Amino acid sequence: MLPDVFKSESIPDSQVWRSRLVIKRGCRLLIEAASGGGKSSLCAYLFGSRTDYQGTLRFNSTDVRTFDIARWQEIRRSHLAYLPQELSLFPELSAWQNIQLKNRLTGALSDSRVEELLERLGISNRRDYPVGKMSIGQQQRVAIIRSVCQPFDFILLDEPVSHLDSGNNRIAADIIVEEALRQGAGIISTSVGNAISIPDLSSIRL
Repeated sequence: MLPDVFKSESIPDSQVWRSRLVIKRGCRLLIEAASGGGKSSLCAYLFGSRTDYQGTLRFNSTDVRTFDIARWQEIRRSHLAYLPQELSLFPELSAWQNIQLKNRLTGALSDSRVEELLERLGISNRRDYPVGKMSIGQQQRVAIIRSVCQPFDFILLDEPVSHLDSGNNRIAADIIVEEALRQGAGIISTSVGNAISIPDLSSIRL
């Protein structure tokens, strides 16, 4: 697979582009690259929100280009969680409302579990605060909780802790690992330098 924007360029020593990469449930994968190396593009390809690439991407042995909207909806609802770099929160809604918009659809976490995660990440005092008035680090913590509010076989995390200190990084990592282990799911995270503190991450370069 290769992004269309890279097709006329030489991609040196990439373990992903122009290579055959197999990602299985239960994996812990860190994808590293310099800024502009295609980390967010790769996540968008895996999530099906972009198709401007050359090559073949398969999900359960089926070329994803054959999937219709209904199939992608089912995959994103039940198999593939995603935390995009831009977070995609609703700024006028509170932290609680942003999380529950998803959690009410999936029924994945109890209200008490959501309250626990807010407390662990140090933002329980911002529960009813509009996220648009929060710091980027606080918004990342809200988005991390929202990302695990669903069943998934894989969770995609695009630079999920870029604005977190080491303490909150570890707590966020613990939460994601707990949910991934509970579901037997794989973790795929990107980093440009500040990687999420998940043990046993296998690093590959774009």
